[in-house]
Amino acid sequence: MSGHGYESGRLNLPFVGISTFGKKPYVEDWDAIDADVAILGAPFDFGCQFRSGARFGPRSVREASTLFSFGHAGAYDHEDDATYLGKDVRIVDIGDADIIHTKTDESHANIEYGVKKILDAGAIPVTIGGDHSVNIPCIRAFAGDCADKGPIHVVQIDAHLDFVDERRGVTEGHGNPMRRAIEKDYVSGMTQLGIRNVSSTAKEGYDDARARGSDILSVRQVRKLGTEGVLNRIPEGARYYVTIDIDAFCPSIAPGTGTPSHGGFQYYDVLEILQGLSKRGDVVGIDLVEVAPAYDPSESTQILAAQLLLNFIGFIFHNKG
Repeated sequence: MSGHGYESGRLNLPFVGISTFGKKPYVEDWDAIDADVAILGAPFDFGCQFRSGARFGPRSVREASTLFSFGHAGAYDHEDDATYLGKDVRIVDIGDADIIHTKTDESHANIEYGVKKILDAGAIPVTIGGDHSVNIPCIRAFAGDCADKGPIHVVQIDAHLDFVDERRGVTEGHGNPMRRAIEKDYVSGMTQLGIRNVSSTAKEGYDDARARGSDILSVRQVRKLGTEGVLNRIPEGARYYVTIDIDAFCPSIAPGTGTPSHGGFQYYDVLEILQGLSKRGDVVGIDLVEVAPAYDPSESTQILAAQLLLNFIGFIFHNKG
């Protein structure tokens, strides 16, 4: 390596280099994952019922995440007097699942395979969508893991219930994932936060969800309860799978999504719940979906997504043990 200043190492500013998630190492060989966390892109948006474009979500969130590439020292938070994401937390980016246009089953199978490979390596899978249908293969991938380690409780942060069983033969679109999840015998329960306004799920879906043990709270109900009140409703000491739809947030701060819904969460509404959840049990998987960057020229949506994920990963490892 030659050039001025290299004798003291690269400065490596956010706009320099290749945009892996957080500028973490790229692992092309999925049989050679050696990390605590592995990022998988799932650029699939054929499940959309309105505006498409979430296929570009993984690329945009990775680009935004370079803003938070902290180098080797980690990120010091003066409020918590803690350093998050130090070099002891090993994060890798394994690239994207292969997507076959118009082929939902095959594309979902490729996403499931990627998540399984991460779990087999003993890492926490963090999947960036894509529309919310990508949660279906993510949850499927846990069948073997749960057989060994126990069930998962799904925590959904979303504007929409996504509990449609079937509509015109469609069972794996972005309105179906929570219904597909609750059907799994290794999903012990579900907490659905942020659900509001006119939803993609009819009343029968809400009744069905509650009958199957789901706890459904709107944004206003979450705020009335407060962070601790919400956390107290989630089973303590459980294994949590967290699925975050970016439309859970108010489109005033996250307009880059296919189905925006006003009256959504602000940043700290969600961040404080995620921080508390990381202390309450074991977060074993995460997906963040529905970032469609073309609808937000300010790029705020993908910056929010990247910031949320990096903070959440930091909380998880800070609070482990």
